[in-house]
Amino acid sequence: MIGRADILALVPHQGAMCLWDEVIEWDADRIHLRAHNHRDPTHPLRSNDRLRAIHLCEYGAQAMAVHGGLRARTSGDAVKAGVLVALRDVQLHVARIDDLAGALECEAQVLAESEASQQYAFRIYHAGELLAEGRAAVMLQQPLM
Repeated sequence: MIGRADILALVPHQGAMCLWDEVIEWDADRIHLRAHNHRDPTHPLRSNDRLRAIHLCEYGAQAMAVHGGLRARTSGDAVKAGVLVALRDVQLHVARIDDLAGALECEAQVLAESEASQQYAFRIYHAGELLAEGRAAVMLQQPLM
């Protein structure tokens, strides 16, 4: 398992804005992550004392960033930051997530990629129940220093 300190070293999202706590498993095509922060009253995406399900899209996008960072580190390449440019076929199966007792888990898979872009599918669960699913596309930037 890969912990939060390693995740923070791989992504541009820092502090509370880094949404994932651990990588459960991963390979070149997929990643499975876990987070516990959705109940935190100081969560940076909270508004009006709630964390809405729409924010699961950010969890999905950050799963892509963590996976990209792990792949780059393994291959010896520089990590490239990405800019989210599209969300497609997003389905939210709940209205909010701050009231869920257990951990969130995400499975994300590379669908297409080039030197300049990536597209992933993501699915986010709580206690085996599907909360959100969709596809996200990012345009890759110059490598991070």
